[in-house]
Amino acid sequence: MSFIEVVPENHFSIQNLPYGVFSSADNPKHRIGVAIGVEILDLSVVLSFLPPEVHDALKQPTLNSFMGLTPAAWTSTRNSIQKLLSAHEPSLRDDKQLRAKAFIKQSVAVMHLPADIGDYTDFYSSKDHATNVGIMFRGKDNALMPNWVHLPVGYHGRASSVVVSGTAIRRPCGQTRPDETQPPVFGPSKLMDIELEAAFFTGAGNELGSAIPIGKAHEHIFGMVLMNDWSARDIQKWEYVPLGPFLGKSFGTSISPWVVTMDALRPFRIPGPVQDPTPLPYLRHDDPFSFDIRLEVAIKAAESSDASTVCKSNFKLVTACDVYVNVCFTCSTCTGQ
Repeated sequence: MSFIEVVPENHFSIQNLPYGVFSSADNPKHRIGVAIGVEILDLSVVLSFLPPEVHDALKQPTLNSFMGLTPAAWTSTRNSIQKLLSAHEPSLRDDKQLRAKAFIKQSVAVMHLPADIGDYTDFYSSKDHATNVGIMFRGKDNALMPNWVHLPVGYHGRASSVVVSGTAIRRPCGQTRPDETQPPVFGPSKLMDIELEAAFFTGAGNELGSAIPIGKAHEHIFGMVLMNDWSARDIQKWEYVPLGPFLGKSFGTSISPWVVTMDALRPFRIPGPVQDPTPLPYLRHDDPFSFDIRLEVAIKAAESSDASTVCKSNFKLVTACDVYVNVCFTCSTCTGQ
């Protein structure tokens, strides 16, 4: 338990402690913080309580340097922050002057992208979603392509159009072919869509030409964010053959500002879905590395005072995932069933 009050319906408990990048009206400098309840703990103020080897990384305006450290450094930092925020630890709890400097209300902070994203790969990892989109584009008899059950199907997204949640997204214009007996037309998309996804950030990478064995992949994964991969289905349907989506999927991708670490998600690990046929040896691993994470989407119309839940799903339905960095990867759309 923390000395900072966290109501039961708040997801930012001392067991979570996601990382983010924020600024404030009195200090426009981007700095790294941790969410606890309705507060943000400014890590630049409490560096003396954290492991010395992470000080330089936590002084940076993004999480890139910190994510580039080792899993051991991530874990020791998390343990130190948990101890500092514990109800039984007086160092910060009883120092009113330090507390005034160290905490800022989330309601008055400005959140930014947590990292400079150098690359972004989107994986098509939900069988239900892949089937539904296949029916939309190719019909029921040719919905799921043969390779889907054998390998991670993915494509590179546009890293420059990944934005923090709350950033306005402009409806794209492009070519569509609403009448297949007529030539294509140009104009604004009429089939804008959302995709509920989970994405993860990777840290230290590998040398060009060298592979990361599947059994060591977890050592490179820092944490996860929620993601909305905006889609213009009418533009996508016309352009995606033969090389895949382009303008229909690259005009905007929203991610949550808070990165939930893999250490925080560890208690929710479960075995992944049974894969049939069995993957080739280089894709097999014995670790339970799926997660029981309940997800839902609610939409609030401009003229409505209440949001309406339109989708409920769970991350455990996903077979593989998307990635950012330092790279960001997204785990395909989690909706479908």
